[in-house]
Amino acid sequence: MSDITPLSSDRLQDLRDKFDSTPHDRLVMNAVTAAGIQKVARNYDRERLLQHRFSTIVDNGEVTHQDRSGRCWLFSSLNVARFVAKQNMNLKEFEFSQNYAMYFDKLERVNYFMHDIADLIRAGEPTDSRLFQHMLSDVMGDGGQWTMAMNIYKKYGAVPKDLYPETESSKNTGELNTQLRHMLHTAVAHMEKEPNRIDEIIEEAVAAGHRILTIHLGEPPKSFDWEWTDADGEFHRDGELTPVEFWNKYVGDADLESYVCLVDDPRSEHAKGKKIGIEHLNNVAGGDPTEYLNVPVQFMKDCVRQILVEQGIPVWFGADCHPMMDRESGEWATDLFEYGRVYGVDFDMDKEERVRYADSAMNHAMAFVGVDVADDGKTTRRWRVENSWGSKIADHGYFTMGDDWFSQYVYEVAVPKAMLPAEYQAALDEPATMLPAWDPMGALA
Repeated sequence: MSDITPLSSDRLQDLRDKFDSTPHDRLVMNAVTAAGIQKVARNYDRERLLQHRFSTIVDNGEVTHQDRSGRCWLFSSLNVARFVAKQNMNLKEFEFSQNYAMYFDKLERVNYFMHDIADLIRAGEPTDSRLFQHMLSDVMGDGGQWTMAMNIYKKYGAVPKDLYPETESSKNTGELNTQLRHMLHTAVAHMEKEPNRIDEIIEEAVAAGHRILTIHLGEPPKSFDWEWTDADGEFHRDGELTPVEFWNKYVGDADLESYVCLVDDPRSEHAKGKKIGIEHLNNVAGGDPTEYLNVPVQFMKDCVRQILVEQGIPVWFGADCHPMMDRESGEWATDLFEYGRVYGVDFDMDKEERVRYADSAMNHAMAFVGVDVADDGKTTRRWRVENSWGSKIADHGYFTMGDDWFSQYVYEVAVPKAMLPAEYQAALDEPATMLPAWDPMGALA
């Protein structure tokens, strides 16, 4: 390894002198230290001209709030499902229990992780390998994918929120995740030391995971009596249902479980029209694998627009939500902030470079609930987004996304398989190109 050139005192003095002699740098220092970079860099013209009106809106009612948790993928997928359920029950407002979905997701992940890591130990994978260490560091976070959510709903169904409400630990998952992670790390250490007891240790870890989750989240219902008063004031009683029966009866007709996940992997070595998958990424053993069909971003836009305009149902998607976001006003646009002009730096990477050099990856899931299409019927101008950050920000919790931002920072959408052309449907039957566990396309929302 070559010697790293030190930052000399002379070089540092040159930098100081140049800064002090540049009026622009002094001016923006005064502004940013007083007001913060977001206020100074905000593009006034772009913000005031980003309209919050849409030619098509899907009304999904009051937004949800994930609080201090990373459950956006569950909130957003259940937001799509609740739209279907509200229609089927003629309800103005309804919400599924995200706590219930998280309970079984985490329980399944304990089981999946233990069996997955046990296979590596049996195969002689070194504990200091990149794969082994990645799996240990990435275990038991809150994030997930559309397919992982569907695995949970297919196996465990769903329940109304008031029958399994939020707890302190579901609203703020940090401590719960820390305890689960510590338990799993301990179990892995025991498997390494006692390879003849691996199967027994797995059973012990699953039992411990169940116990920890129940202590933190409460015991989920196995069945419940369902009754409601609809938007017209009519009372309904449905009798006793299991969560799976409830899901199948009020959401099943939308066939969400058969949706296909489309991604825009911008890296040139990954061909469009082909499937990709991520090694070791799943939650339910025996569930559907986490795979995507890699397509051009314009095709993703066309599918979303068609669903919103013709079917009138929300569309789940995953994006890198942080760049060029004004959280309070609820806006995304690629030129919403002019950071480069403030710093005198060219931020000129394209989408492929941002993915390749770890500058961008999917980290948040939401639902499209509106679109504004120009009078030509083809040009999409902006998108309306249902977030899960509560109603005190943006337009009562609903965000506005410029179409340019979609191109640059949206990575995944879930759409009905029937929408795909023949060549894409045929590609779904081909084996996926598997990417390593740490690949950026495996980032969880």
